[in-house]
Amino acid sequence: MNSTEKIIYRIITIFFNLLGLIPLTWLRKLGCLIGRLFFLIDKRHRNIAIENLTHAFGREKNSGEIRNIACKVFENLMQTPFELTLIPKLQRKDLGSLITVEGVHHLQAAYQKGRGILCLGAHVGSWELLPAALSLLGYPPESIARPLDFKPLDIFISELRTWHGGDIIPKKSSMRRILKSLKQGRLVGVLLDQNAHRYDGVFVDYFGRPASTTKGLALLALKTEAPIVPIFLVRDGSHYKMWCAPEVPLTRTGDKSKDIEANTQLYTKMIESAVRRYPDQWFWLHRRWRTRPISRSRGVSGEQRAESREQRAESKCITCCGLTSCLLYLKHL
Repeated sequence: MNSTEKIIYRIITIFFNLLGLIPLTWLRKLGCLIGRLFFLIDKRHRNIAIENLTHAFGREKNSGEIRNIACKVFENLMQTPFELTLIPKLQRKDLGSLITVEGVHHLQAAYQKGRGILCLGAHVGSWELLPAALSLLGYPPESIARPLDFKPLDIFISELRTWHGGDIIPKKSSMRRILKSLKQGRLVGVLLDQNAHRYDGVFVDYFGRPASTTKGLALLALKTEAPIVPIFLVRDGSHYKMWCAPEVPLTRTGDKSKDIEANTQLYTKMIESAVRRYPDQWFWLHRRWRTRPISRSRGVSGEQRAESREQRAESKCITCCGLTSCLLYLKHL
């Protein structure tokens, strides 16, 4: 960092430390208030959330219920940056009191196989607390993330994510690093709930609609046979709940394309199951179904160009998690 960036980094650190002096319950309430405010004034993202929720739950819930869930989505999202102040304070004793942990035996069983673990996650609940919780359990993860363009904030967020252990794997050209980590028996975290570019993804069903989803996790599982364990951490009143689901069985038929699609569908169904349990804690502001299958009657090039522009514009908002997501979301207003 140059001298200016160092000064900005110090300002960010001081501000964060001051926030940490405020009780978390107060900060979460402040996040809720800010979320309600933006729900009222940010028509564009409000409409995206309501549209997505209507497609997913339109047959189960009325318009009033869907609007209420959409408002809570904003409230939950805006709690995320304030919850980051909890990370430096977390201790092993908090697992079981502040954070209820379920299904750790699934993680232990996968670890015993000695092939590393691919941790399947999503932007559900307090996903930014997951690396800290896993590290305190004795499974420090290596998290795949896109470096931020703003270097002081990138360094600050990276330090928080690795406060209790683990490391960050830059998203670009990450395959070699992931393979090395798995070979060493480490846990690698992958969030699989973002829209993928047409040529990077495969279309699978997500809430009854085809959603382009990255092939990367399925390719890794097929290549390494590393066990895939879904892990989520959500808000549960004033506390939190983290659960590890059973290992997702690997489908292998010999047809690579079909295997990629079948396994990616399994992973996506696991995420959908978690989102259905906590619909107000997923990032419904994301255009998850933006990339669409191309019909034979429609041209490709024009849609691809528009899709690429939208993908680049939104990737900064979604690929980066937690505080980054919120800051860049506000920047887009």
